Amino acid sequence: MEQAAVIITANERSLIRTRQAAPDPGGTLFGRVPPLREQMMGPTSSTVIPCTSRDVGSHIRHAGQAHTITAGLAAGFADVLVVEHMPMAARIARSFTGRGEDLDDLTQVAMLELVRAATRFDPARGIDFANYAHPCIVGGIKKYFRDNGWSVHITRRMQELYLRTSRAIPHLTQMLGRTPTIADLASYLRLSERDTRDGVNSGLAYNTRSLSTRVSATDPTELGQLIGGFDEHVESVPDRHVLRQQVACLPAREQTILQLRFGAGLSQREIAEQLGISQMHVSRMLARTIGALRAEILAQA
Repeated sequence: MEQAAVIITANERSLIRTRQAAPDPGGTLFGRVPPLREQMMGPTSSTVIPCTSRDVGSHIRHAGQAHTITAGLAAGFADVLVVEHMPMAARIARSFTGRGEDLDDLTQVAMLELVRAATRFDPARGIDFANYAHPCIVGGIKKYFRDNGWSVHITRRMQELYLRTSRAIPHLTQMLGRTPTIADLASYLRLSERDTRDGVNSGLAYNTRSLSTRVSATDPTELGQLIGGFDEHVESVPDRHVLRQQVACLPAREQTILQLRFGAGLSQREIAEQLGISQMHVSRMLARTIGALRAEILAQA
């Protein structure tokens, strides 16, 4: 751990933290910490207290009750906190891997939150910096996931429902010995089945795939090519359903004539020969049957 010293000047009556010279390990993300002499104010007499940077806050708390800490001291103190707690920030970032975001991006967010925490940190409150910075970094990473991690933006309530359901599924799977149903999740989380279903389905908005993505490594077909086009027969589905019901109520001979004429595509002469009746009779039965079906369908419309 880096060694530091707290210098209490007799003239200025203020506390100035300095850092002993140490080899720069190739530079850091935030630049070098100011050298020892850059923060000294030329005291006529001083008391030097060797200590680690973890002890600087303790000295500042005791001396700062009666004396003012200079701006240079505060800036240098924040630099030391950032440098010494960078491994902690990187460790927190690694704990969030495997959730669809690159480790480099998570590490950058963690480092930025560490800088913000060091800037806001007040050692006079008597709180250890690590205990103060840890929730700040975790909160910043969670906010990054909430704001930037989702491919399709959804409400925060839906995100929270997704987190609750996604955490409960592995636990219930192990406890029940099977994949939990929506009813199982709703009972376990004390939610309605509708909210539970919304939470499960919200996970589909987290990661999306491009329509240009190939179906597989061996199949050159793209996902966009599998999307169906407009079906002009969709609008006739209700009419077909009603027609099927009305045809089922017709006498057997009329159903047979309709099937031969419109199903098999036979002519009226061929139908007459097959049924042993005249073509005129077939024509009249078709006209009467089609007229009756049209009247029934229009009456129900």
